[in-house]
Amino acid sequence: MEKLQRIDAYWRAANYLSVGQIYLLDNPLLTEPLAVEHIKPRLLGHWGTTPGLNFCFAHLNRIIAERDQEMIYIAGPGHGGPAAVAHAWLEGSYTEKYPDITRDAAGMRKLFRQFSFPGGVPSHVAPETPGSIHEGGELGYALAHAYGAAFDNPELVDAGLPCGVAFLNCHATMVVFSNSIGVNMPRLLCRRQTGGAPGAIAHVVDQLGVYRKALRGWVHQAEIDDGQRLGTSTSDAQKITELEREVRELRRAGKILKTAACLRCRASVPDQK
Repeated sequence: MEKLQRIDAYWRAANYLSVGQIYLLDNPLLTEPLAVEHIKPRLLGHWGTTPGLNFCFAHLNRIIAERDQEMIYIAGPGHGGPAAVAHAWLEGSYTEKYPDITRDAAGMRKLFRQFSFPGGVPSHVAPETPGSIHEGGELGYALAHAYGAAFDNPELVDAGLPCGVAFLNCHATMVVFSNSIGVNMPRLLCRRQTGGAPGAIAHVVDQLGVYRKALRGWVHQAEIDDGQRLGTSTSDAQKITELEREVRELRRAGKILKTAACLRCRASVPDQK
């Protein structure tokens, strides 16, 4: 329970840092009552997608710490950049890359001011964000980048959050058991409102049976959560742990298939004598 409380605190801290990047120019720790001059005149960076991104970051970090798991996080939602920056700053990698963004109140102020601001950083993940390998504003390509990172990297787990045309890339599962390939674990956030209109997948999410069958046809095992109580409860942690167990089972199955394929190749080589 103590571990879950720490994860919950981490998640809430990341959420606060994300809100601060979107809204605040000054007064990062709210040491005085908010005033108009503390708020950015133009707000960029979508809050709606950020808690889900932070939730996945928090629990996947737990898996990394417990299992020493090689993992990369591919964030698909276009303006979910505050989440990636928040976690990089929390873990220290952001300050390591950009020493002027210190891990104190002054550094937090700079972190907030630079986000989606002239001369600052983009509102979405970008290659200059520590831990990111792609341009997060291109929604549909997240899954392609995630699979590409896993190819030829058997120890890697991808935690991707794809959107839109990303489903065209689901066919990459056709080669997921090839030699030396890692595991991809997409998590899709079906938001009712994206940029003022329902997302494409949100239109069909009510027809869960059809949706699940489509994913199964692309060789994905679908687990659907209603998202009514997003948090860091015991059941949430158990779900993430179970997913990690399934990833290990996939790896084991992949090694068995690879070994069987090698044995078959040896058996089919004609006797040179």
